[in-house]
Amino acid sequence: MKKVLTSRWGIAGIVVLLLIFGAYWFFVRSSTSYQFITVTLGAITETVFITGNTTPTRSVSLGFQNTGTIARVNYTLGDQVGAGAVIAALNTGNLSAALAQAEANLAVAEANLAALTSGTRPEQLAIDQSAVMQDKTALTNAVASAYAVSDNAVHTNADQFFTNPRVASAALTFIVPDVMLTNAVVQERIALEPVLASWSAQVSSPSFGSSDPMTAATQAAQNLTQVSAFLNDAAAALTKAQPSVSLSAATLSTYQSSIASARTLVASALTTLTSAKTTLVSAEGALALAEAGSTPQSIAAQQAQVQQAQAGVANAEANLRGAIIVAPISGVVTQLDAKVGQLASPGTPLVSLIGNGGFEVDAGVSETDVGKLTVGNKVTMTLDAFPNETFAGSVFYIAPAQTNTQGVISYQIKISFDKSDPRLKSGLTANIDIQTKHKDNVLILPQYAILQNDNGTFVKTLVGKTATTSPVTLGTSDQKGNVEILSGVTLGEQVINIGLKAPQ
Repeated sequence: MKKVLTSRWGIAGIVVLLLIFGAYWFFVRSSTSYQFITVTLGAITETVFITGNTTPTRSVSLGFQNTGTIARVNYTLGDQVGAGAVIAALNTGNLSAALAQAEANLAVAEANLAALTSGTRPEQLAIDQSAVMQDKTALTNAVASAYAVSDNAVHTNADQFFTNPRVASAALTFIVPDVMLTNAVVQERIALEPVLASWSAQVSSPSFGSSDPMTAATQAAQNLTQVSAFLNDAAAALTKAQPSVSLSAATLSTYQSSIASARTLVASALTTLTSAKTTLVSAEGALALAEAGSTPQSIAAQQAQVQQAQAGVANAEANLRGAIIVAPISGVVTQLDAKVGQLASPGTPLVSLIGNGGFEVDAGVSETDVGKLTVGNKVTMTLDAFPNETFAGSVFYIAPAQTNTQGVISYQIKISFDKSDPRLKSGLTANIDIQTKHKDNVLILPQYAILQNDNGTFVKTLVGKTATTSPVTLGTSDQKGNVEILSGVTLGEQVINIGLKAPQ
């Protein structure tokens, strides 16, 4: 064997075998097959995908501006209300009296100023003195008349549907479904008895006509306000009462008519009393100024008094407005925590409204994507609540400042719906595709045909039998995995499929 291998023919055979093996390795084993992708011309759309939630375009939370006991709640959860509607109100007896007092003070100040600027003559003094006497008599009569009206309203009109109305065990003779309203009416009736008793003693006193009627008138205004509040609640209770065995429909109607008449008379008495009080205040002010005369300094001082009184009226009016919750928009009541008899605190939200203006979508965009967005970008959305439906819209707001949520920075955007849909509700999850860029007739390759490393972005092409790396410049990419090629390739050129995925 050794002789064969070392012979001339043996060495030649070994050389031939080596040549055959080398050729096989070079031409067969070392050859590589490639998949190619053709550079095409087409359209590409860049999108940003985010999620958000539907929110009403207008919504408000409302509360009282003053502290007080809630006297009325005019709506319930889910009710439709119009702009300007009074949703709830506090007991405003003291506030109404304060406003009346402020208006009277303003009337005094204005009357005094008028008297100062007009000057005084002896004849005018006599007239002013006579006017004061007449107005005092008129105010005294108004107080007495107010008592008579109030006494009749309570002891005649209202007491007919009470048992033991003048003692602490007073109770309604009929059933009202609203327990809190029933308790309020009964407690108000019990509280009125000592008020009427004291009032009766005052107007029947021999010195009543000769004493200063202003204090009596102020107290009378407060008493009338208290009686009015009681009659209002009694009317509400009668409205909610239902005819029964113990309360016929005819009797209920009689009670309602009687209370309505009483409310009218009490309101008229309060108007008369306020007018008489204002008239007397004005007359007394005119007389005082007429007797004292006027100087430039006193006129300037009185002008300041008028301004102060005007501020007092404005403050009293503001306090009275703060005792009601008024709907600033038309919409639906979505929260109602106000209850009759409840003590309300200033600024505590008790009522929420969703406006009738429809819905929008709120979403957060990452800082890497927010630079791609502009107001007016078209949006397509799907809502989890309505599978297989697509909604169109557009971006109409991009927040100028960031929102930091546990260290994650995002920017709020708002999206409007192109069409309103009555099925929409607040809080629905929206899956959002925002179209940020769209280009037609651009060179396109799939992302998996692109090679990216620290040196740049490349494609591989075959030059002869050698794979060559060529740099390319990328543009817009889309959600389908395609990318725009700005430079480095030509239309129809074939590049190696380095991702080994099936060409699209």
